Amino acid sequence: MIYLAFIICTSVIVYSGIRLSKYGDVIAEKTGLGRTWIGVVLMASVTSLPELATGIGSVTYAMVPDIAMGDIVGSCVFNMLIFALLDMVHKPVPLSARAHHGHILSAGFGIALLSIVAISIFLRDSIYPLGWIGVYSLLFMAIYFIAMRLVYFYEKRQISAFVKEIAAGLKYEGVSIKTAVTNYVINALAVILAAVFLPKIGEGIAEATGLGQSFVGNVFIALSTSLPEVVVSVSAVKIGAVDLAIGNIFGSNIFNIFILAIDDIFFLKGPILSFISHNHLISALSAILMTAIAIIGLTYKKKKKQLFLAWDSIGIIAVYVINLILLYYMR
Repeated sequence: MIYLAFIICTSVIVYSGIRLSKYGDVIAEKTGLGRTWIGVVLMASVTSLPELATGIGSVTYAMVPDIAMGDIVGSCVFNMLIFALLDMVHKPVPLSARAHHGHILSAGFGIALLSIVAISIFLRDSIYPLGWIGVYSLLFMAIYFIAMRLVYFYEKRQISAFVKEIAAGLKYEGVSIKTAVTNYVINALAVILAAVFLPKIGEGIAEATGLGQSFVGNVFIALSTSLPEVVVSVSAVKIGAVDLAIGNIFGSNIFNIFILAIDDIFFLKGPILSFISHNHLISALSAILMTAIAIIGLTYKKKKKQLFLAWDSIGIIAVYVINLILLYYMR
């Protein structure tokens, strides 16, 4: 039954995720907010809600903060793997060659947040809490809202500079904004409802392996809760909305750290980072390195691929494999 439930949830996410990508792209065009900002905010928040549901459940009734933390940093690592895998779908030039420069801004914020996570894990015994909450959680929330604001204003500047080119490139003149928003909301709800069940299903499948909580959280639970990002990003690339896909990935990583702050608020035993394994440092540092490689690719914009992958995608996949090996041996 658990495998049947996984197939049903996956099917719903695939179908609704494809439509979500289309109508997210329509909203970006109709509102003039820009595909980068829509990806970073709208798409990323919807596809990251499974991590939110898993995190709150893990730190309240289940009381397994390692699962919550593993899901957060593991999802950040897996999201960067999605970035590399999208390069396979995007032909013939590298994905980074078609991407908007604005993604470097959101990727930079992702590195900043993940760096604070890594430092906070390392120095957790030296950081005084505010009540039961870690000071770092307030910092996560502040940086998240600053990131959203700066990405928004950056996009508005870019749109103003190229308004004629954007007007010439309209794809959805026959779709009204009301239709787009209605369909977006319906498919977003479908993705959320199906995705909320994924963590428990993934946990049930993973239980038989007998692996530790940090490994299960970083690999199995992170993979299951990241499925919406996979479907939405692949669908976006296939309809030509590259910036929507990449914005979703970097935005999801920023939103994931915001979720960590929410998990800390719900975890009443004390600052959440004081109750987790140091092994999560591996995933946090891996996510930082993978994002840095992506930034180099987005800046350099190489026009040809090596075989079927660009060099930056190969580097990201290599870091992901090393991350898995290290987590397995330190479980």
